[in-house]
Amino acid sequence: MSNFAIVVHGGAGTITPDLYTAEIEKGIRDTLFEAVEAGYFLLREGEVAVNVVSHVVMVLENSPFFNAGKGSVFTNDGTHEMEAAIMNGANLDAGAACAVKNVRNPIVLARKILEKSGHVYLHGKGAEEFGRLYHVAFEPEEYFFDQFRYDEWRKIKASNTYRLDHSKDNAKKFGTVGAVALDIHGNVAAATSTGGMTNKKHGRIGDSSIIGAGTYANNATCAVSCTGHGEPFLRAVSAYDISCLMEYKGLSLEDAANYLIHEKMKQDHLQGEGGLIAIDHQGNIAITFNTVGMYRGYRRSGEKEHIALYKANVPA
Repeated sequence: MSNFAIVVHGGAGTITPDLYTAEIEKGIRDTLFEAVEAGYFLLREGEVAVNVVSHVVMVLENSPFFNAGKGSVFTNDGTHEMEAAIMNGANLDAGAACAVKNVRNPIVLARKILEKSGHVYLHGKGAEEFGRLYHVAFEPEEYFFDQFRYDEWRKIKASNTYRLDHSKDNAKKFGTVGAVALDIHGNVAAATSTGGMTNKKHGRIGDSSIIGAGTYANNATCAVSCTGHGEPFLRAVSAYDISCLMEYKGLSLEDAANYLIHEKMKQDHLQGEGGLIAIDHQGNIAITFNTVGMYRGYRRSGEKEHIALYKANVPA
C-alpha cells in the first residue's frame, strides 16, 4: 500500500501547562487523538484526501475545546461568526464560507460550496441560504454557548479591542482548527475552520477561509493549513507561499515551512505569530510554529499517532 498520512492542528499561541486543568488538557488531547485516528482509519480504507480532511475538521468543530464550530468565540454583538475553507490538491477545486452564523459545521458548508455552487467563496447570509438549500445542519445560539468564552467576551465587549482565543493575562491563543492529508492515491488536501477573534466587529474576516492565505492544496507541491494572527498570514499569502517556495525555488517542504514561519513572519513589517501544518505528495510532514505551543497531532502509515501541545515536545 502507498504511503498515507493525516496531520491536524487546533490552534497556536501561548500554550503552556499552567493554562489548563488536568481535565481540560485531557479533553484537548483526547479530541486531537480522535481526529487523528478518524483520519487515519479513513485513509487506510482508501478514502480520498479531500473527504478525510473534511471529516477530521468536523470532528474538531464538534468539540468545545477549540475555537471553531461549537467552540467558537463571541463577536462584539454576542453572536458567533464562523469561517472555513477546503481545497482538493488533485484538481485545485476549493470551497469557502465566511461570516456565517448558526452553522453547526462550517467545513460541511465549505465542502458543499466546492461541490455544488460553481463558485469558490460565499459570504454571510448568502452562504447560509445556500447551506439550507443543501440541507447543511444549523443550530440555535445555545449550542455554541461556552461559559469561559462568554466571560472573556463580557470583560471587553464595551471596548474597541479584540482578544485572541483563550487569553489569560497577556497570553494569546490563536484558535483555529485544520487538517492536511495524503491519501493512498497520491492526492493531498487541506481544510481549515475558525470562530475568529473574541469581540471582533466591522465584518472582520481572517486568513482561514482565504484560499492561498490560510488554506491551500496542490498535488504538485503540498497541502497547508495555517493558524495564527490572521492579518500577517493574509498579507504574506502564507499557505500558497509554501507551495511557491517548493515549486519555484526547489525548497523541501520542511525548509519552506521553516523559512515562512521563522524568517519571513518574523520580519518587522509582518511580525506574524502562529504556525502551520503541511504535507507533500511523498508523505513528508511539516509542523512549524513560532509561538510557545500549538495543538497538533499526526499519524503516518505504519506508525503510531503523535499528539502534542507544547513546544518541548515538537514531533520530529
